Amino acid sequence: MNSITKKEILSFANLTKSQQTFSKIDCLTTREDNLANEIPVALVYNGISHTVMMCSPQNLADFAIGFSLSEGIIDKATDIFAIDELETHNGIEVRIELSSRCFMRLKDMRRTLAGRTGCGICGSEQLEQIHKKLPILHHTLHFPISQLENCLVQLTQAQALGAVTGSTHAVGFFDQDGKLLAIREDIGRHVALDKILGWHATQQNLQGFLLTTSRASYEMVQKTISCKIEMLVAMSAATDFAVKIAEQHNLSLIGFARKERATIYTGKERLII
Repeated sequence: MNSITKKEILSFANLTKSQQTFSKIDCLTTREDNLANEIPVALVYNGISHTVMMCSPQNLADFAIGFSLSEGIIDKATDIFAIDELETHNGIEVRIELSSRCFMRLKDMRRTLAGRTGCGICGSEQLEQIHKKLPILHHTLHFPISQLENCLVQLTQAQALGAVTGSTHAVGFFDQDGKLLAIREDIGRHVALDKILGWHATQQNLQGFLLTTSRASYEMVQKTISCKIEMLVAMSAATDFAVKIAEQHNLSLIGFARKERATIYTGKERLII
């Protein structure tokens, strides 16, 4: 599995040590706590800054690829020729060298995003921009629903950053047998999703599905569909708009994934009972 250890997380400077006061019934104590770092990350395409997002500062190349794919800036990972990371006094610049064709497309569709860890129609200038052109997914995935509980256990155990901070989201990619192949964590759920989508794009049409610790918003559904992944499982609920988009594009969408239960919103045909 493509994951990182607790020791490696600390070496990546993803944490800030801070003295905090803790309350326990009628007693106050002071001890060191781990805070997840939240860093401004600018995605710069061919010299033009396109967006700034607040991120956990690891797996940023994956983020650049995944964001570029899910936003329709590129069609495939090889449309990006190079990715360089530059630390500045204000944050991190991720400099992305695009093909000329994709850069022309970006200039045509360009918009300014207001990056944040919450959600919304981040900087869309017109309402029509939230209705993206998305593929209709095929039915090639088959997953035994009885394996879902084991997937939840695997994802929880693999959250190295979340385990020491308690403040990050995670998205895992599982194969059809329910084996966790990769996990990405971030303070932002959309960014965590983009990171795992970027990893997936480099894996040569790997078949499987996504499991996220968050709810399933319309944007997370759109991003999943845009990368032709056929199933998204969320530990929390889905929104009504997310369910509508999933239905329209044949995405299997599952929410409230917990021990011995789940809500299947759409695409039950892919599940083996």
